[in-house]
Amino acid sequence: MIAKIIFGMVLAVVLPLAGQARAAEAAATEPEVETYARIDNVPLTARIFRPTEQSNAPRAAIVLFHGGGWNKGDASWMDGVAQRLATAGLVAISVDYRLSDQKTTTPFDAVSDARAAMRWVRSNATRLGIDPKRIASGGTSAGAHLAVATAIFDDPWGDAVSARPDALVLRSAAVSTADSTWFRKLTGGTAQAASLSPDLHVRPGMPPAIVLQGAEDNVTPAAGVQRFCDRMRQSGNRCDLQLYPGVGHLFTRNLQQQEIPDYDAIDRDIAADANARTVAFLRDIGFAQP
Repeated sequence: MIAKIIFGMVLAVVLPLAGQARAAEAAATEPEVETYARIDNVPLTARIFRPTEQSNAPRAAIVLFHGGGWNKGDASWMDGVAQRLATAGLVAISVDYRLSDQKTTTPFDAVSDARAAMRWVRSNATRLGIDPKRIASGGTSAGAHLAVATAIFDDPWGDAVSARPDALVLRSAAVSTADSTWFRKLTGGTAQAASLSPDLHVRPGMPPAIVLQGAEDNVTPAAGVQRFCDRMRQSGNRCDLQLYPGVGHLFTRNLQQQEIPDYDAIDRDIAADANARTVAFLRDIGFAQP
């Protein structure tokens, strides 16, 4: 519980809106909670944060996936991020997904849940006051992997409702997972890990992305993130990459302790800059309030 609270505090630091005094919206402090899927009678929840200012027009939305190495965490870990993006005028929805038990539940299940969450949001767009053509996916670390997965991978039998996001917001992103010993263990081997490694499956027509990354990250290394963005651009896709020198995973300056970050060492100036770039990107593509 303490770790969860601290992680939430970090998110509040990592994604404060730049220029809050100029914000056009305020966000609800408590989410609406709905079930978007039920697996083996276990509900997967969606925590919905809205701007408090009413709007007659459908709003853009973002579906948020928490980090935690595919085996830890829950949707509430992204509440701080969701509240702040709601302040920028989006409907922000943080979601649960199945966590790996290193036995029968794997990241393949988490990817399936991420797609299901995107389809649920798009299917319920009218009821939720959302524009179905302006739904982004976003996440941190393993959550960023799931966000990208909704843009790349799909069920082989297809679906009438698309899981494809219209934009990607990625931070400390696990977008190159083929060589990760941990990811190979969770997925069942080298071939399985490669089959879910986003950098190996980039193609034309992917949604625009912003990627914010510590140059010294040894959990989700910058070289893999750079490769992902290079391949995005080579395929004709937009990928705005910002590498921050001297910081590691989640923008920590304690480079010796990154897998379990030293939250006191998060560089707040870099975090604020990363947030400003996020909001500017969302405004540029017509998602956030001008």
